[in-house]
Amino acid sequence: MKNIIITGTAICLLLLSGCTKLDVKVESEYVKENFPNTADGFIAALGPIYTQLSGSYAIDYWRMQELSTDEAIIPARDNNYNDGGQYRFLHKHTWTKDHPTVRSVWEWGFGGINTSNRILALFENGPDTDFKAPAIAEARAMRALYYFFMMDLYGKVPIITKFGGTEIPEQSDRAAVFAFIEQELKEVVPLLSKETGQLTYSKPTKWFAFALLTKMYLNAQVYTGKPMYNEAVAMADSILAGGKYSLDDNYAAIFAPENGPQIKETIFAIPYDANVIKGNQFSRFGLHTGLQEKYALPFRPSIAMSTIASFYQRFNLTGDVRNDTWLAGPQTNFDGTPILIGTTNKGLDNSYSGPDPDKAIKWQLTFSPEMPMISDTAMDVGNDELGKARGVRSIKYYPDKNTHPQDRNSNNDVPVFRLADVLLMKAEAISRGAAATAVNGELQTPDVLVNKIRQRAHAPLVSGITVNELLEERAREMAWEAWRRNDLIRYGKFESGWEFKTDGDINKRIYPIPATEITLNPKLIQNPGY
Repeated sequence: MKNIIITGTAICLLLLSGCTKLDVKVESEYVKENFPNTADGFIAALGPIYTQLSGSYAIDYWRMQELSTDEAIIPARDNNYNDGGQYRFLHKHTWTKDHPTVRSVWEWGFGGINTSNRILALFENGPDTDFKAPAIAEARAMRALYYFFMMDLYGKVPIITKFGGTEIPEQSDRAAVFAFIEQELKEVVPLLSKETGQLTYSKPTKWFAFALLTKMYLNAQVYTGKPMYNEAVAMADSILAGGKYSLDDNYAAIFAPENGPQIKETIFAIPYDANVIKGNQFSRFGLHTGLQEKYALPFRPSIAMSTIASFYQRFNLTGDVRNDTWLAGPQTNFDGTPILIGTTNKGLDNSYSGPDPDKAIKWQLTFSPEMPMISDTAMDVGNDELGKARGVRSIKYYPDKNTHPQDRNSNNDVPVFRLADVLLMKAEAISRGAAATAVNGELQTPDVLVNKIRQRAHAPLVSGITVNELLEERAREMAWEAWRRNDLIRYGKFESGWEFKTDGDINKRIYPIPATEITLNPKLIQNPGY
């Protein structure tokens, strides 16, 4: 799949050059004689859609979905990582229509929609082959995914299905966008592949469509005002009855640098490559300089990103392997020796007022869940050694020793849909009123579904799990997978306070339309509260 994306990128550049340089030869464009006529040709032509997706999913899109919740935080550290306050604004829910990430993700999402429309126009106007209809279905499915992201983040967005033209698009309400995505997916399902593995890894399959529909139906009350929990169960059952996926025995392997199509749990993931498909920078931003040697990293990792104490406290189940995805407390090397930081008394603690501020000391790196501020206004925890170690660090996307040493991009593929999420979504839909169903002779109650995940995690089994307890289970299982905002909104908890956030404005459930877009399109009406 990574080679396919590389090829697609080259084709994208070729097409773009053909569109912008008037003196380019016609052979650089798709015409009847060189139009794709093989499966590989169509796969390569679809590549730009995936290139666009990988570019921002694990960075800016991820930040909008996670830094706005209790799962992740980038505090300032003596004004380092302040970056104009953009991370603080996400944490505190004080963003505006001018927020840079609000703008960049809108451009990324509609860039994907525009790319999909361009490729669809190319395919639809080309000669018929045996591979044309499946390729069109694939492009429509990916466009539906981009539209889901935009609907989830911004609510009312324009529905654009044609490439080019001069007509300014109208804005559609959220329910209409929901209906458009639903119809698109239902129409293309018969033409999408049912195969799994190397050939369809990171491409939309029937199971991808069912997973996206499950997610939409579970959130339908939020998106349309109408609950669709029975529909969510039906879509989940379409995946479960297919028997194509199974929970991986090794939870950590799902997110490891070597992950890929051998992971039997992943329904759809975004493939990353440190040298070619860039965009995964968890190792860059989420660790600490003192961890470089332990994980054999070819660069000095940043101290920027962590989680807050109240979220980390959920990882308290006896024997749960998911607890091991966090680094908290005193840190040691793999041989048990302490990780020591060379500093001074004052360098360790800037508030030191003893007689030897410049005395050289060795301090064992200790990650503190608590994050006391040196400046509440700036959400600043300081940049002494204690400040650098404020916040629990995540190694869910395991530190990659083959990360690119200059730009610090890593090789871990990032899952978007996986089987554990489907099990949890079905359990929640049943807990919210849908009828429990049997799959392959097994009646699947919420307890049965959650215990499949608990058994894999080596955590205590549940009995009588409630809908609110399912949110806690989703936090443990799905942490840092870009679903926390979605979950908190569905549960009516996005307005809750956590750490440094006190804003309870319900309008923040939807991001503003970027000010720049309203300037470009006067038909866009700003979301309430902005």
